[in-house]
Amino acid sequence: MRMIFAAGLALLLYGTAQAQDADSVPAVELPAAVVTKVMTAAVNGFIRPGYDAFETSAQDMADKSAALCEAPSVANLNVVKTAFRELVVSWGSIEIVRTGPIIEQNRFERVLFYPDRKSTGLKQVQAVLAKKDETATDPATLATKSVATQGLGALEYLLYGTNADSDLLQAENAFRCRYAAAAAQNVANVAKDVAGIWDAPDGIAKTWEQPGPDNPAFRTGGEAITALLGILVHGAEAVRDQRIETFYKGAGKATFPKQALFWRSQNTWDSLNGNLDGLSKLLATSGMVDLLQDKDRPVVAATQARLQSMIATARTVMPNIELAVENPGEQAKLQSLLDGGKDVIAKLNDGYGGAIGLSSGFSFADGD
Repeated sequence: MRMIFAAGLALLLYGTAQAQDADSVPAVELPAAVVTKVMTAAVNGFIRPGYDAFETSAQDMADKSAALCEAPSVANLNVVKTAFRELVVSWGSIEIVRTGPIIEQNRFERVLFYPDRKSTGLKQVQAVLAKKDETATDPATLATKSVATQGLGALEYLLYGTNADSDLLQAENAFRCRYAAAAAQNVANVAKDVAGIWDAPDGIAKTWEQPGPDNPAFRTGGEAITALLGILVHGAEAVRDQRIETFYKGAGKATFPKQALFWRSQNTWDSLNGNLDGLSKLLATSGMVDLLQDKDRPVVAATQARLQSMIATARTVMPNIELAVENPGEQAKLQSLLDGGKDVIAKLNDGYGGAIGLSSGFSFADGD
């Protein structure tokens, strides 16, 4: 039965054009006016501003990368690396919304191809560099290539991988720099597309804000709020499973520091804090607490407290992941983050979910 529920949730989260079977998600009855208020706040207070910020930071990264190619210097390279960090953070915040236009047409993977346990992206980017494939220096043609060659992962290697500084600074319009600029512009183009779709007056935003019997995504307010909660739960799961457990599963267990996202640029924790901040902002900005009875509302404050604690902890972890996983003090922080992630998932899935009427047999977690 839990598998049936999970399958129903997947339909909600991944934007199918068909209304799901009535039995696929437990019926949740919520006040329509409050649901509309919450969904509208989620869209206009978090999702649309989040994609707008992502578009701005992505285009800034693209512009500064192009400027570096025209005038290579250590100072300009440092400007680009700062812009890359800012892009990582802005993406991290809105990345938690893994539904809607971002998951259509391979847009998500074009921005971030991860996890990549077989190092597919590394091999493909290195191959492009070795061949000096000029088609990779044009955003239009780069966008048609493997997703592993065109997003943030590729861009990180181009800026921080083997021989990066010397290749980027060797001459005006060096191949590696033009490839990096194209990758940055490609991300900016994706960001612009997604932001535009969310900003369209009669598009997905309206669908989210107005659940109803004729709505192709959310026929009831309960379905809409279940999907919104699912974004939070799966976002918290991604933090635990993909951002931490990918390289650290606990003391005494094998570690894989080079599997950590953005380990080369030492932006792992900036990215993770972007995720955590996004979860916190969506929970707060949407006003989801207003759907709870007074006796249940402390679960939201407790979730926020745990998220803020995790953010504070992540800020203190060594940015060098290879050193962090070997240091007992840093291991304790990593374990704290794992424990915190588990607690956030439980508070959202069981605490909030139970409070709005999801049955005890329903679980977002791990697809079980």
